[in-house]
Amino acid sequence: MAKGGMGNLMKQAQMMQANLQKAQNELGNIEVEGSASNGQVKITMSCKNEVKKVLIDESLLTDKELLEDLILVALKDVQAKIESTTSQKMSGLVPPGMNLPF
Repeated sequence: MAKGGMGNLMKQAQMMQANLQKAQNELGNIEVEGSASNGQVKITMSCKNEVKKVLIDESLLTDKELLEDLILVALKDVQAKIESTTSQKMSGLVPPGMNLPF
């Protein structure tokens, strides 16, 4: 490969790395909400998996097992939404066939 070609390749790799870093930083500011039982339990997290808020309807406070199950459902819901949001945000930044762990 010609010297100019290698320099161009390195420049492209550095640009891709900078774009990925910027996108990852932006993901920390995106909040996603997961819920269970028609919104009786809501969990808000950033796309960097930081829990921001947990809301529980008072009517659930008397049934511990149900509340535990609904919290689990809301957590799974928010995690799926985070994964989808992250995947959408990063999809245009990585060449096809190159899978990176986000």
